[in-house]
Amino acid sequence: MVVVGAGFAGLAAARTLSGGPAEVTLVDQRNFHTFQPLLYEVATAGLDPGDVAYPIRAVFGRSRTVTFRNAAVTGVDWQAGAVLLDDGRLPFDSLIIASGATAAYFGIPGAEQWSFPLYTVADARILRDHLLRRLEQVDAHPELIDAGALTFVVVGGGPTGVEVSGALAELLDVAVRRDGFGFDRSAARVILVDALDRLLTPFGTSGASYAARALGRRSVELLLGRRVRRVEGSCVELDDGSRIATHTVVWAGGVTVAGTLASVIGTPTVTGGRLEVGEDLALPGHERAYAVGDAAAVPWGPQRPGAVCPQLAQVAIQSGHHAATQVLDQIAGRPPRPFRYRDKGIMATIGRRAAIAELPNGWTVRGTAGWLAWLLLHLVYLVGFRNKLTVLVNWSWRYLSWTSGPRIIVGAAADRRSPHVPPPGP
Repeated sequence: MVVVGAGFAGLAAARTLSGGPAEVTLVDQRNFHTFQPLLYEVATAGLDPGDVAYPIRAVFGRSRTVTFRNAAVTGVDWQAGAVLLDDGRLPFDSLIIASGATAAYFGIPGAEQWSFPLYTVADARILRDHLLRRLEQVDAHPELIDAGALTFVVVGGGPTGVEVSGALAELLDVAVRRDGFGFDRSAARVILVDALDRLLTPFGTSGASYAARALGRRSVELLLGRRVRRVEGSCVELDDGSRIATHTVVWAGGVTVAGTLASVIGTPTVTGGRLEVGEDLALPGHERAYAVGDAAAVPWGPQRPGAVCPQLAQVAIQSGHHAATQVLDQIAGRPPRPFRYRDKGIMATIGRRAAIAELPNGWTVRGTAGWLAWLLLHLVYLVGFRNKLTVLVNWSWRYLSWTSGPRIIVGAAADRRSPHVPPPGP
């Protein structure tokens, strides 16, 4: 039994199989699990990278049935029943593909080259270094503000874009109030751009309106109903021909499976490239192979026939668990069962003491209560006791004093998207 990917879906599958009758090999190109919902906290210097990452071997170190293989999966040999690795082959009798997704740039010129995605720990660390370098550079050369050195553009009005925008505004506040930076806070701009005319489309209209107001109170500028036409090293061009001078573009505009294992295994796909799966999450023509999480077009279930689940952590966790249960059922000779998604609601945070949670029954919790609910939920799902404790202490101290957060530059050199902007000439 092979599970590809140690994200939410793969980890849920391996945990369900742990201790059972199947010998499981969990494969991932990284040796740690990443808690992706908190990557924006790392990127904006609220948490350390180690706070949102946990070694996979530590999760299954005491399991007698789950082993870990640190390798990149490059394909699947269906005829031979083997997963192709960058350093060999791994035979399987059952397979669960939980290879996740990557940032989608929709063919926009310069977007991949010049913008900062936020999908891995490395992405978050690179963005954090870039942001802090911009602050240091402007402190030494205030004249660079006019060239866009303190203008931060976030593309995408979904939960990630909203969370990043709010956290960026708070980072700028802390930099001026606590760190002794001399620039005028009002000169720093955070601009959120989205092609739709409202934020947070998975939420109701009241939730979207609340998010817009909360961002506005944090001086975040909203450019809704506007598309990005081009991204360059020193500006963003919009669909109306206007240009925003900036050296920082955070890309939160959506995800795709292009470039992941799901795009090369040769099984049918649906809109967006996600793998087609049956009601039990099995791949067509491969009854002992399953696709789950962001990699698959996971069906909602009998309660919403024909609907496909959104690419959310809860969908990944539940689908990973269900696929693993199907493997155990096969071993026990039980018939397959259809997947049924249990909607537990959605959440997004806008910043300190500002968040929104919408529950399946229609109830909405917002403001401080929503923020506390958001904190509690993320602590529950965070992997590792040390990580839970560290994050709880950091959040609590920041709530009381606003001084916490690892605002340190750790990269040895600037990223290619972070060129030193020379001061203007005389």
